[in-house]
Amino acid sequence: MGNPPGEWSAFVIAEPSGSRRKAGAGRRDSPVTRAAVLDAALVIVDRDGVDGLSMRRLAEAVGRDPMVIYRHVPNKAAVLDGVAEAVFAELSVDAAASDWVAEVRRVAREFRRVALTHPRVVPLLVTRPLGTPLGQRPPAVVRPLEDMLALLTRVGYTVVDALHIYRALFGFLYGHVLNELQEIVERPEETDDLLRLGLHRLPIGEFPLVRGLAPVLAAYDGAVELERGLDILLAGLAATMPGPHPAALRPGDAVLPGPDDAPAAR
Repeated sequence: MGNPPGEWSAFVIAEPSGSRRKAGAGRRDSPVTRAAVLDAALVIVDRDGVDGLSMRRLAEAVGRDPMVIYRHVPNKAAVLDGVAEAVFAELSVDAAASDWVAEVRRVAREFRRVALTHPRVVPLLVTRPLGTPLGQRPPAVVRPLEDMLALLTRVGYTVVDALHIYRALFGFLYGHVLNELQEIVERPEETDDLLRLGLHRLPIGEFPLVRGLAPVLAAYDGAVELERGLDILLAGLAATMPGPHPAALRPGDAVLPGPDDAPAAR
């Protein structure tokens, strides 16, 4: 399955700017902070993946003895949690946005941008919080939840319904970015879609529908898929959840389309 020209290369093939730093480039006369350690860890993971990160390599990148690193992060697991925290910190939700539907879409696009900027960190974003109770997660990880709840309750949703919307949104976003990042082309130079995607390797009799979708799969566009997914998600929410009470809305606030406004089934 293909990716839009230029987009994949912009995020994966092109080396992250931070990765141009040389190992051991840290000044030994400069103070070592937790933020500096996590910044160096993010550079390593962006460049070499999670398997490329070790406490020894991290110490070399910071320019210190490994024991100095352990003063700020006790083990590799703590480093990985910190990397996920650093990336989550790049995501913001405007709880006072005048158009909350537009804000939900902006957050979704921003999450996709952050994920594609740090593709090798995405598995950490999805899995690391699962091993930590909500109250023990770093503030940067919990902040999007708090701000999204504030945004949705401000326009009249109950806090419980706001939580359902948050879970539906981020469940969709996690699935979307994982799906987009696995859209790998076997032979980019091929013009035949079956060969380009490697679908010719699948037995014709067992996967006729997948093979038949070759032109659609080859034209995959992550940005377009995101918008279509958001359309479906928001229409589903409109059809199953009561919208904000009109009295809670301020002039200019957006209202989620009601069930009668949901797209007709095709």
